[in-house]
Amino acid sequence: MSRTTAAPTAAWFEHLVDSVRALGEAAHEWQIADQQARLLQANVQIERRVLHEGKITGQPAADTRGWESRPASREPHPDAVFALQKIYLELGFTTRRRYEHAAMLYASGAAWAIARVQAGETPARVTFALDTERRHIPGSCAVDGLDRYTEAGRIAAAYKRLISLQIAGDHAEELAGRDYIADHEAGEMFDAAQAAEGLADAAYAYGLLAERAVGFVLLEPRKKHAQELARVREAAQAETGRQPGGDQ
Repeated sequence: MSRTTAAPTAAWFEHLVDSVRALGEAAHEWQIADQQARLLQANVQIERRVLHEGKITGQPAADTRGWESRPASREPHPDAVFALQKIYLELGFTTRRRYEHAAMLYASGAAWAIARVQAGETPARVTFALDTERRHIPGSCAVDGLDRYTEAGRIAAAYKRLISLQIAGDHAEELAGRDYIADHEAGEMFDAAQAAEGLADAAYAYGLLAERAVGFVLLEPRKKHAQELARVREAAQAETGRQPGGDQ
């Protein structure tokens, strides 16, 4: 079932709010998927499982020759767990990458909306650049001009944390790309990579705060829109009163 959004004829800012909310919903879906992937990985950790050691034998056909003619012995339960470990590990890489990307789109999309409204623009949708494969590219998450907003301090703190994790991730990637890594750099790379694991959650948390700030910067446009509608109604009523048969 689709969630109700603004009517096609609604004001631009209603559609902008929907656009930002859709980014948040998408990021939340990937957040849930990533959490589930982590649980699946934990469920097949060998140290947490008691594996049944019962065996089965695979008997080759009578006309098989060479080493392939020998019976094959297997342990089905350990085989299944090891196979699932690989599947869930790959799944975890995918969900984390997609969650991080969706969360960064959410965070930067909300920041983009704030900046555009502050600049006096009237966008109905968040707009992103596209890469060569037509995937949306997250933009800047920086916001300014929220001094009068009650949650400005929280936004600033969340932004500072987000940037610090981005820097940690970039540093880890830079070290990993080197041909040679010294012992102390290996530890540094591990620490940076561990810190960057929180990037997706930090981006999502920032997106939630920035989305609320979108509502704040839209207060004035909403007010002006309501005043304009009131003037239109008054003009229509005055015109009706001047027509023959209208109220005198």
